[in-house]
Amino acid sequence: MTRLTACADAESVAGRAAAHIARQLERAREQRGGAHLALSGGTTPGRTYELLGAQPEKLRDVDVWFADERCVAPDDADSNYLLAARTLLQPAAIARERIHRMLGEAGPEQGARRYAHELARHVRSEGSSGGAAAAHPGAVPVLDVIVLGIGPDGHVASLFPGAATLSAGDDAVCLGVSDSPKPPPQRITLSLAVLRAARECVLLATGAGKADAVAAMLGEPSPHVPASLLRRERLTVFVDDAAAPAPAPR
Repeated sequence: MTRLTACADAESVAGRAAAHIARQLERAREQRGGAHLALSGGTTPGRTYELLGAQPEKLRDVDVWFADERCVAPDDADSNYLLAARTLLQPAAIARERIHRMLGEAGPEQGARRYAHELARHVRSEGSSGGAAAAHPGAVPVLDVIVLGIGPDGHVASLFPGAATLSAGDDAVCLGVSDSPKPPPQRITLSLAVLRAARECVLLATGAGKADAVAAMLGEPSPHVPASLLRRERLTVFVDDAAAPAPAPR
């Protein structure tokens, strides 16, 4: 069952989400000695990252990953890494070895292969007692928390409605995208399998322009609404009143 929290405004969404993410990271540290957090880009998560970045003690022993990236240089205005660096990584002084950047400048296919290998080296798969996903062939790495936004079309990360990437298979880890309907067309994204394997996805939505997408996400699972394919029992959603789904008529 999806956990949905409606807040008065975007600032309240950011505050509630940051506190929730911090609690989940603390739980991961207590249970496994460290935590793996994946970040998304877009306009919605930035304030949440600022609030987390102002509390570096909450990010102790946390490895930072990315849910997707545009195939641009890391200092490009479109780079998801640049947003994270300015709002969270630099303010919290995250150690360089704990920051796992998608190499967008390498292109979609090579960048995706490199990132899948990086995840396999550092993140355990389901049921693994070791430190590598590769210990279980066919298994995908299990991240502790993935922060997601949602597009007006219902896309998450760089998984777009009806795209072939949605049917990449349960053993897919990281995928190259060459035909994104949103510019730039070339991107790198975690697979749906990795999003579904995460211990928790935290999805943020603000503004009336996201209301229809949130409602569709909570409806029947469909490849036409990629967010609806996330595992509901591992999904926590924070929305403002403008993006909240309308109550069902009595």
